[in-house]
Amino acid sequence: MRLTKQTNYAVRMLMYCAANKDHLSRIPEIAKAYGVSELFLFKILQPLTKAGLIETVRGRNGGVRLGRAPETISLFDVVKVTEDSFAMAECFEDDGEVDCPLIDSCGLNSALRKALNAFFAVLAEYTIDDLVKARPQINFLLGMEDIPRIASAPAA
Repeated sequence: MRLTKQTNYAVRMLMYCAANKDHLSRIPEIAKAYGVSELFLFKILQPLTKAGLIETVRGRNGGVRLGRAPETISLFDVVKVTEDSFAMAECFEDDGEVDCPLIDSCGLNSALRKALNAFFAVLAEYTIDDLVKARPQINFLLGMEDIPRIASAPAA
């Protein structure tokens, strides 16, 4: 199984916001830190905002911040809002067009579901906070030390 770039950069965006706690983050800053286009990050922002993982603050001094505390945002939370499909084989598809005579009695489907559930369980064990704390120099690595900071007002 391979996660999409959307999931990869969604996690990175959340990590950036967590490392930049008490301040609003701006998409151009995040894009520069990771070497990715702003347009791509704006696209990723939509599902994260809809799921409440990120909040946007409008206005001249606006930006983005985490919608919840970083220790409450698991990697599973991110994956489930950024990935379209977890179909590991044709028999995982829910479209009713599976052309296999063993669909209801095959051990492969059961084994793959068990593996997928184990994958999800491991992702649920790790939070954005865990990832940020694992890199004590994250602010330096992401170039945050040169960025003028705008304090973030508490979430309403």
